[in-house]
Amino acid sequence: MKGRRLSEEEARAWARVASTVKRIGPRETSLPDFQAALEAGEAELREKKKPARKSPARAAAPEPPAPKAPVPPADRGREKRVRRGKLDIAATFDLHGHTQVSAARALPGFLIAQQAEGARCVLVITGKGREGQGVLRRNFLLWLESPEARALVSGYAESHPKHGGGGAFYVFLRRTE
Repeated sequence: MKGRRLSEEEARAWARVASTVKRIGPRETSLPDFQAALEAGEAELREKKKPARKSPARAAAPEPPAPKAPVPPADRGREKRVRRGKLDIAATFDLHGHTQVSAARALPGFLIAQQAEGARCVLVITGKGREGQGVLRRNFLLWLESPEARALVSGYAESHPKHGGGGAFYVFLRRTE
Protein backbone atom coordinates (compact mmCIF):
# COMPACT_ATOMS: atom_id res chain seq x y z
CA MET A 1 0.00 0.00 0.00
CA LYS A 2 1.43 3.30 -1.04
CA GLY A 3 1.58 6.47 0.99
CA ARG A 4 0.57 5.22 4.43
CA ARG A 5 2.39 4.32 7.61
CA LEU A 6 1.84 1.22 9.69
CA SER A 7 -0.85 1.57 12.34
CA GLU A 8 0.08 0.89 15.97
CA GLU A 9 -1.56 -2.52 15.82
CA GLU A 10 0.32 -3.39 12.59
CA ALA A 11 3.58 -2.13 14.08
CA ARG A 12 3.11 -4.35 17.17
CA ALA A 13 2.31 -7.36 14.94
CA TRP A 14 5.40 -6.66 12.85
CA ALA A 15 7.54 -6.37 15.98
CA ARG A 16 6.27 -9.79 17.18
CA VAL A 17 7.04 -11.40 13.81
CA ALA A 18 10.42 -9.69 13.55
CA SER A 19 11.43 -10.87 17.02
CA THR A 20 11.03 -14.53 15.94
CA VAL A 21 13.32 -14.18 12.93
CA LYS A 22 16.98 -15.07 13.31
CA ARG A 23 19.16 -12.11 12.35
CA ILE A 24 21.76 -12.73 9.68
CA GLY A 25 23.08 -9.23 9.22
CA PRO A 26 25.65 -7.49 11.39
CA ARG A 27 23.32 -4.73 12.53
CA GLU A 28 19.86 -4.71 13.96
CA THR A 29 17.13 -2.94 11.99
CA SER A 30 14.50 -1.13 13.96
CA LEU A 31 10.94 -0.69 12.76
CA PRO A 32 11.29 3.05 11.95
CA ASP A 33 14.44 2.30 9.91
CA PHE A 34 12.56 -0.42 8.04
CA GLN A 35 9.63 1.91 7.36
CA ALA A 36 11.97 4.64 6.08
CA ALA A 37 13.78 2.19 3.80
CA LEU A 38 10.48 0.89 2.47
CA GLU A 39 9.27 4.41 1.69
CA ALA A 40 12.57 5.31 0.02
CA GLY A 41 12.34 2.20 -2.15
CA GLU A 42 8.77 3.01 -3.18
CA ALA A 43 9.75 6.58 -4.06
CA GLU A 44 12.62 5.26 -6.18
CA LEU A 45 10.28 2.93 -8.04
CA ARG A 46 7.84 5.77 -8.71
CA GLU A 47 10.67 7.87 -10.17
CA LYS A 48 11.77 5.03 -12.43
CA LYS A 49 8.23 4.46 -13.72
CA LYS A 50 7.78 8.09 -14.76
CA PRO A 51 8.42 8.54 -18.48
CA ALA A 52 11.47 10.66 -19.12
CA ARG A 53 10.70 13.88 -20.94
CA LYS A 54 13.13 14.74 -23.66
CA SER A 55 13.57 18.32 -24.57
CA PRO A 56 14.00 18.89 -28.29
CA ALA A 57 16.81 21.39 -27.71
CA ARG A 58 18.98 18.94 -25.74
CA ALA A 59 19.63 15.65 -27.44
CA ALA A 60 21.22 12.86 -25.45
CA ALA A 61 24.86 12.21 -26.24
CA PRO A 62 25.20 9.09 -28.38
CA GLU A 63 26.78 6.11 -26.68
CA PRO A 64 30.18 5.14 -28.03
CA PRO A 65 29.96 2.08 -30.26
CA ALA A 66 30.94 -1.24 -28.77
CA PRO A 67 34.35 -2.43 -29.92
CA LYS A 68 33.98 -4.69 -32.94
CA ALA A 69 35.50 -8.12 -32.96
CA PRO A 70 38.33 -8.44 -35.47
CA VAL A 71 37.23 -9.91 -38.75
CA PRO A 72 39.33 -12.59 -40.43
CA PRO A 73 40.68 -11.77 -43.88
CA ALA A 74 38.37 -12.30 -46.83
CA ASP A 75 40.93 -14.50 -48.63
CA ARG A 76 39.95 -18.03 -47.63
CA GLY A 77 42.20 -19.89 -50.05
CA ARG A 78 44.86 -20.78 -47.52
CA GLU A 79 42.26 -21.79 -44.95
CA LYS A 80 40.70 -24.17 -47.47
CA ARG A 81 44.11 -25.61 -48.35
CA VAL A 82 44.78 -26.37 -44.66
CA ARG A 83 41.39 -27.98 -44.21
CA ARG A 84 41.92 -30.16 -47.29
CA GLY A 85 45.38 -31.18 -46.09
CA LYS A 86 47.24 -29.43 -48.94
CA LEU A 87 49.03 -27.02 -46.56
CA ASP A 88 50.64 -28.54 -43.49
CA ILE A 89 50.40 -27.08 -40.02
CA ALA A 90 54.03 -26.57 -39.05
CA ALA A 91 53.52 -26.28 -35.29
CA THR A 92 50.86 -25.99 -32.61
CA PHE A 93 50.87 -23.59 -29.68
CA ASP A 94 48.41 -24.26 -26.86
CA LEU A 95 47.49 -21.30 -24.66
CA HIS A 96 45.67 -23.46 -22.09
CA GLY A 97 47.27 -22.92 -18.71
CA HIS A 98 48.59 -19.48 -19.63
CA THR A 99 47.48 -16.27 -18.00
CA GLN A 100 46.79 -13.22 -20.14
CA VAL A 101 50.25 -11.87 -19.37
CA SER A 102 52.17 -15.08 -19.98
CA ALA A 103 50.27 -15.72 -23.23
CA ALA A 104 51.03 -12.19 -24.45
CA ARG A 105 54.73 -12.79 -23.76
CA ALA A 106 54.99 -16.33 -25.17
CA LEU A 107 52.93 -16.01 -28.35
CA PRO A 108 55.12 -13.48 -30.22
CA GLY A 109 58.23 -15.51 -29.44
CA PHE A 110 56.57 -18.65 -30.79
CA LEU A 111 55.47 -16.91 -33.99
CA ILE A 112 58.90 -15.31 -34.56
CA ALA A 113 60.62 -18.69 -34.08
CA GLN A 114 58.23 -20.43 -36.47
CA GLN A 115 58.61 -17.70 -39.08
CA ALA A 116 62.41 -18.00 -38.84
CA GLU A 117 62.11 -21.74 -39.47
CA GLY A 118 60.09 -21.03 -42.63
CA ALA A 119 56.68 -22.11 -41.34
CA ARG A 120 53.73 -20.81 -43.33
CA CYS A 121 50.87 -21.97 -41.09
CA VAL A 122 50.66 -22.66 -37.37
CA LEU A 123 47.75 -23.63 -35.14
CA VAL A 124 47.16 -21.57 -31.99
CA ILE A 125 44.76 -23.14 -29.50
CA THR A 126 43.07 -20.51 -27.34
CA GLY A 127 40.09 -22.44 -26.03
CA LYS A 128 36.54 -21.21 -26.38
CA GLY A 129 35.82 -19.96 -22.89
CA ARG A 130 32.29 -19.49 -21.68
CA GLU A 131 29.87 -18.98 -24.53
CA GLY A 132 32.76 -18.42 -26.92
CA GLN A 133 33.89 -15.33 -25.03
CA GLY A 134 37.07 -16.58 -23.37
CA VAL A 135 39.63 -14.03 -22.22
CA LEU A 136 42.55 -15.65 -24.05
CA ARG A 137 40.51 -16.01 -27.24
CA ARG A 138 39.40 -12.38 -27.15
CA ASN A 139 42.88 -11.08 -26.34
CA PHE A 140 44.42 -13.27 -29.05
CA LEU A 141 42.11 -11.75 -31.67
CA LEU A 142 42.88 -8.25 -30.44
CA TRP A 143 46.61 -8.97 -30.47
CA LEU A 144 46.39 -10.17 -34.09
CA GLU A 145 45.09 -6.74 -35.07
CA SER A 146 48.08 -4.95 -33.52
CA PRO A 147 50.87 -3.49 -35.72
CA GLU A 148 53.44 -5.82 -34.11
CA ALA A 149 51.45 -8.88 -35.16
CA ARG A 150 50.86 -7.58 -38.67
CA ALA A 151 54.63 -7.70 -39.25
CA LEU A 152 54.52 -11.47 -38.58
CA VAL A 153 51.03 -12.55 -39.55
CA SER A 154 49.52 -12.35 -43.02
CA GLY A 155 46.14 -13.74 -41.99
CA TYR A 156 44.22 -16.03 -39.70
CA ALA A 157 41.08 -18.13 -39.70
CA GLU A 158 39.06 -20.12 -37.21
CA SER A 159 40.11 -23.74 -37.43
CA HIS A 160 38.20 -26.72 -38.72
CA PRO A 161 36.46 -28.83 -36.04
CA LYS A 162 39.09 -31.58 -36.48
CA HIS A 163 41.72 -29.02 -35.40
CA GLY A 164 39.75 -27.47 -32.55
CA GLY A 165 36.95 -25.51 -34.19
CA GLY A 166 36.08 -22.24 -32.44
CA GLY A 167 38.75 -22.81 -29.81
CA ALA A 168 41.69 -22.70 -32.22
CA PHE A 169 42.95 -20.56 -35.09
CA TYR A 170 45.09 -21.10 -38.14
CA VAL A 171 47.70 -18.34 -38.20
CA PHE A 172 49.34 -17.72 -41.58
CA LEU A 173 52.84 -16.30 -41.28
CA ARG A 174 54.53 -13.90 -43.67
CA ARG A 175 57.55 -15.08 -45.60
CA THR A 176 60.92 -13.85 -44.41
CA GLU A 177 62.81 -11.90 -47.04
